Amino acid sequence: MIRKAGIATLILAFALATMPAEACTGISLTAKDGTVIRGRTLEFGFPLQSSVVVIPPGKAMSGTLPDGGKGVSYTSKYGIVGANALGLPVILDGVNDQGLGIGLFYFPGYAGYAEVTPENASRALAPQEFGAWVLANFATIDEVKRAVKDIVIVSTPMPGLGSPQGSVAGVHFYIQDKSGKAIVVEPIGGTLKVYDNPLKVLTNAPTFDWHLTNLNNYVNLSVTNVAPVTLDGLRLSAFGQGGGMHGMPGDFTPPSRFVRAVAFSQTAAPTETADDTVLAAFHILNQFDIPVGSVREMSGEEVINESTQWTSVTDLTNARWYFRTYGDQSIHMIDVKDAIAAAKGEIGTISMESTQPIGNVSTKVVPAK
Repeated sequence: MIRKAGIATLILAFALATMPAEACTGISLTAKDGTVIRGRTLEFGFPLQSSVVVIPPGKAMSGTLPDGGKGVSYTSKYGIVGANALGLPVILDGVNDQGLGIGLFYFPGYAGYAEVTPENASRALAPQEFGAWVLANFATIDEVKRAVKDIVIVSTPMPGLGSPQGSVAGVHFYIQDKSGKAIVVEPIGGTLKVYDNPLKVLTNAPTFDWHLTNLNNYVNLSVTNVAPVTLDGLRLSAFGQGGGMHGMPGDFTPPSRFVRAVAFSQTAAPTETADDTVLAAFHILNQFDIPVGSVREMSGEEVINESTQWTSVTDLTNARWYFRTYGDQSIHMIDVKDAIAAAKGEIGTISMESTQPIGNVSTKVVPAK
């Protein structure tokens, strides 16, 4: 059973949380054999203490209203694996046994949730509960599109976020199924707006349609090196490789990361198999890794360092969830069906904590050829 976040964790969250995660980046790739891969980074300004949560089919689940009351009630139809936060039964990123995956991305300043009414209370979810609801109930993007018309997301705080009592997380969602179809769901003005996501990329604020429009500023980018030109007899050429991408934004703001994510995912070299494509996704996501100290926020005299706490890649075709953490760049894999079988009908967790191994190969000397 998932434990609630301890008092020490909540105090730590209260002390450190001023400007939570705003730097998550999501991409998707497809292998030549048809395997669909989705990947993302997860950034935050204090330790989320994520674990992998395993939710079997047949578990009673429900949404939570702002006053602590019960919202929508349902029973999980599918088995789920994904990362939680602060010991809560929520899915920040995960996949079900049907190959439907979801990622929660921060959306500060733009998320607008529905007001609770007697008419909609029985259809209500907290923002952090949306991921589990989607994965527990649906197998395809088309099913999700139909179902989101019947539920509302309300301003229920997430315990431990910003204070021990919690605060409301402004978020939006990237959802994709094993056919490759992808959508973005954004809570705007109390309603859930659904966008098709043809480029299969997501970052944070502003709205998804704005990011697509902003791409028009970068139609000059190319993976092909720029050819030399001659001006009045003077030959000018690029200083080195990569001239075609000169001008691509390199900072960590959401618009800049969106442009880079599109550029790198759209120009990725073709890969043959699921394994090849999983590794390719991790390599692309290296471009968005935030080391401690590179992005900072001041809270009084306290320095808040945002960093990439973990990176996940999902094989939607084979229902496998891969991850690595800031403290251990080794890649770990969880097969959804195997994890569900190991859970034996109960909700359980798998630790994401580990230490980076460093291999000593000093004595592996062989004669030179």
